[in-house]
Amino acid sequence: MSNFDIIVLGSGPGGYVTAIRASQLGFKTAIIEKESLGGVCLNWGCIPTKALLKSAQVFEYLQHAGDYGLTADGVDKDFNAVVKRSRNVADGMSKGVQFLMKKNKIEVINGHGTLKPGKKVAVKSAEGTVTEYSADHIIIATGARSRELPSLPQDGKKIIGYRKAMTLDKQPKKLVVVGSGAIGIEFAYFYNAMGTEVTVVEYLPHIVPVEDEDVSKQLERSFKKAGIKIMTSAEVTHVDTSGEGVKVNVKKEKGAEIIEADMVLSAVGIKTNIENIGLEDVGITVDRDKIMVNDYYQTNIPGYYAIGDVTPGPALAHVASAEGILCVEKIADMHVEPLDYGNIPGCTYCHPEIASVGLTEKQARAKGLDIKVGKFPFSASGKAKASGASDGFVKVIFDAKYGEWLGCHMIGAGVTDMIAEAVLGRKLETTGHEVLKAVHPHPTMSEAVMEAVADAYGEVIHL
Repeated sequence: MSNFDIIVLGSGPGGYVTAIRASQLGFKTAIIEKESLGGVCLNWGCIPTKALLKSAQVFEYLQHAGDYGLTADGVDKDFNAVVKRSRNVADGMSKGVQFLMKKNKIEVINGHGTLKPGKKVAVKSAEGTVTEYSADHIIIATGARSRELPSLPQDGKKIIGYRKAMTLDKQPKKLVVVGSGAIGIEFAYFYNAMGTEVTVVEYLPHIVPVEDEDVSKQLERSFKKAGIKIMTSAEVTHVDTSGEGVKVNVKKEKGAEIIEADMVLSAVGIKTNIENIGLEDVGITVDRDKIMVNDYYQTNIPGYYAIGDVTPGPALAHVASAEGILCVEKIADMHVEPLDYGNIPGCTYCHPEIASVGLTEKQARAKGLDIKVGKFPFSASGKAKASGASDGFVKVIFDAKYGEWLGCHMIGAGVTDMIAEAVLGRKLETTGHEVLKAVHPHPTMSEAVMEAVADAYGEVIHL
């Protein structure tokens, strides 16, 4: 039996970052992975989808070259080449993680890991050999997968999940996307931009339902303008796959509708990977599909920890990484403070992009807070107009009495890079007055943040 200080089960952005930080702190570390290093994020999620979305964005630019005084004749796309580029980007990132493992002297153990009592993990290799390892600390970072609904059983052909959606051999002519969270919305944008006829079905009254309602309404306008059909307050009750394509039965407030398409993409959330990893054998507490942990990611069994999608926090790559670092720093007896889940940014990489942090206007009012709300449209931004990207706005919410920055919500080009200003500002307890008096560069998209704050305080110049 090999003994380690720390064993990490799973090598996604939670797992591999945790392993690297553990090694930096002097722990003898191993990481167990049954598929490819980097997990879903690097291989089937964050990174390859952004590669697909970039191809779609470039294709859109070429199609609208005339808007910029340019000529681009005979513009077309090679769907398979777009998919191949995405896979090559993912493969390159996975190789990068392999390099980081070697650089940090982390032992990579390939196989399916099962937790055992007594701080042990049994790993079954692809050949069927089982080897047992032990560690003082075992960190579970097994992530999640696409969730399936009874009315949408995925067959990988006509009803697909996100993994299949990014590796299709043939581009569908018509696609129904069920669910309008980040995954569904990003694929809806990608396929529409590539020329597929897309319908989005959302059970709740607004698409991207976790976002501020103004953002949801703006994205719906932008998507409809792009030719995407949006159905809200709608539920898929059945999908008939008996024919050449699919017939999707959608129940709405005013009756039912049948949509014919080539296939359905189910994007209705995620299911944690907590089955068959030995949680029951060890006695680790699970509630509603999540492993229960304290502020430092310790489970109810000493020596066993859990981070990332398998725990109750937001299922985001950057959250998993932050949790893993905090977890091992606590193990190393460093002074750490619990993660502030109220200051976690969320990003959706469609076009226009969406980024947000903190309270929505509705949430702030529901708390009974006296607030100041400011909004600055990109249609009034010189940089946005010059870039041909005037859709969207920046919206800010401040506490009227103390000036606390309660929330920031953006929709527009490049806003996923801009949201960090609000995250840092809120972390440093920056007031609205301080943001307003911090000189922002001109002409930039980011000065819309300052202008939105100015609007909140009745000092806006360019509106």
